[in-house]
Amino acid sequence: MKSLSEYEILAAQAHGHLCAGQIPGLRMALYGMRLLGLEDPAGRDRKRLIAFIEIDRCATDAIPVVTGCRLGKRALKFRDFGKMAATFCDLQEHRAVRVAARESAKARARELHPEIENKNQQQMRAYRAMDDAELFDIAWVRVHIAPEDLPGYQAARVVCAQCGEAVSFGRETVRDARTLCRACAGESYYTPL
Repeated sequence: MKSLSEYEILAAQAHGHLCAGQIPGLRMALYGMRLLGLEDPAGRDRKRLIAFIEIDRCATDAIPVVTGCRLGKRALKFRDFGKMAATFCDLQEHRAVRVAARESAKARARELHPEIENKNQQQMRAYRAMDDAELFDIAWVRVHIAPEDLPGYQAARVVCAQCGEAVSFGRETVRDARTLCRACAGESYYTPL
């Protein structure tokens, strides 16, 4: 594992700049790795880790910097709960820990550094120094991960009977004996023009 300052450089490169949301993202991932006892999540431990991220903000770019989990590797999962939280799953040991940022951390940052007017700078400085217990709540949790959601899962692709596009990983739907992609089954996020 690298130091927080080394991860900050990598996070700034991944995100385009370093901001107050990335510091807790990095710290959250580092804390999760310590709790799980994973020393090299981006290296030798990479195949045993899956991370679920609950917010689509700055922390989401920081967590993969520490964990090595990526959407393209099927090791990063996004659940849009709007919470600054992530769950780190150790597939080998069948255990998971959810780490959630405490809302009180923002007020604590103001208490620690009232001399800093810029809120982003104030929070960044405080979030670097605060204890894990001041920044985060943790909970050991159970996460069911279906085989088709695991990295390396292999399955036949099927073709949607309506649009003709291929569907992978068991994401198809069967309606009236027709195999459909989720979009054609009515779950589309877009509307064809």
